[in-house]
Amino acid sequence: MTTTSGHLAAPFAFARYRDGDAVHLGLAAGDRIRPLAPEDLGAGGLNGFLAAPDWGRLQDIAEADGPWLPLDGVELTAPVEPRQVLQTGANYRTHVIDLVVAGLDKDDPRSPEEAREWAGRMMDERREHGEPYFFIGLPACVVGDDVPLVLPGYSAKHDWELELAVVIGAEAFRVSRDAAMDHVAGYTIVNDITTRDLVFRRDMKEIGTDWYRGKNAPGFLPTGPFLVPAPFVEPANLKVRLELNGKVMQDATTDDLLFDIPALVSAASQNMPLLPGDLLLTGSPAGNGAHWGRLLRDGDVMTGSIEGLGTQVVRCVGEEQ
Repeated sequence: MTTTSGHLAAPFAFARYRDGDAVHLGLAAGDRIRPLAPEDLGAGGLNGFLAAPDWGRLQDIAEADGPWLPLDGVELTAPVEPRQVLQTGANYRTHVIDLVVAGLDKDDPRSPEEAREWAGRMMDERREHGEPYFFIGLPACVVGDDVPLVLPGYSAKHDWELELAVVIGAEAFRVSRDAAMDHVAGYTIVNDITTRDLVFRRDMKEIGTDWYRGKNAPGFLPTGPFLVPAPFVEPANLKVRLELNGKVMQDATTDDLLFDIPALVSAASQNMPLLPGDLLLTGSPAGNGAHWGRLLRDGDVMTGSIEGLGTQVVRCVGEEQ
């Protein structure tokens, strides 16, 4: 089985791979991967290690002889086992501006250029004085790209949102912005699939958004292929790119984030503790299917990559009726 990992720039990273019905935690280094046992980690499992990561210990393993396997000979799956998934809305400046312009009423006297300038000022004000917007996802939706994305038959408006995801290390509860990065263990890729026509309730508009139905179908959080340790990633200016059937749809960098990672981790930790291994999605850049007027269909292939974190390839299939 050939992986869809792409280039791993880091000296090593976590991955999880299948061996029949079993899934093993592994250490990927270069073009190789080897299993990691609790005695290798010095912890009971991945999340236990992430609570107090000893990257030097893994560096020694990456440089040692052992039961290495060719990376392109194993089937990778999601590299994380989160107990909580937090998602960030409206966090890329250009994306929000595009949404404002696209939503202009036909009776609005402003030109698209005027609306864009207004939205830009609004986003700058939000960055300066506002707060991040969070909602929660279901950990059961986290899968690898080793399984196809089944598009539920109850809608024809399923969309993509490629995102940089933070993997929490040491438990974070009411941490300051200055201390936030001490609680980041690493990073991975997540494609936050969204059913657009279920996001807003038609029967009870006063309630607002319904993120449960809109974002939590089976397999709606394709994740991985790698969990790359934080010391090997500079998250402030990473390239984020998604192709649909070979055509570029999202192409941005994380320097367009309204709220950066320290701000997100700090704000998210104020309500509930963020636990080792949890995922904090940072938001999606411009270029979703709703922007292009092209939603996901049976047979589509999404290729998503984030600089230094590898590449995932998600194949879409229509749900059998």
